[in-house]
Amino acid sequence: MGPQGRNRVMHGRYLENEVLSADPIGLVQLLYAGAIDAIRKARVFLQEGDIHGRSATIAKAMQIILELQSSLDLERGGEIAVNLARLYVYIQERLAEANARQALAPLDEVLQLLLILNEGWEQAARQSMAAPPAEALGAAGPANWTL
Repeated sequence: MGPQGRNRVMHGRYLENEVLSADPIGLVQLLYAGAIDAIRKARVFLQEGDIHGRSATIAKAMQIILELQSSLDLERGGEIAVNLARLYVYIQERLAEANARQALAPLDEVLQLLLILNEGWEQAARQSMAAPPAEALGAAGPANWTL
């Protein structure tokens, strides 16, 4: 195995450890990071005229968004979860449009939306780390919310 193969194996193990040790907010952040990375790569592939690369990375972003959408708890998450579900549908539509039309504008729009959402999740992660233990807050504490 060459150096690139070893690097991929090491990166795969690192990512696996990161996923296995992440809390729910951390998992969402990992998914956002993956989608953002895929969209950035899709932009490059589109500009280079690499049809296969563009299609593959847009498909990867769409799969990640679908995973985010399917993980929403619409009952317990309330209006926030419903709004996120609608936004994820819109993002899927824009990604499909970007791929079909080979257009940068939808990719740029989706990238900006995901960066804004990711910032919100980063703030939620900081708040959950600063929050007192859930037992001290009771059942309504922030450690017990889900989307």
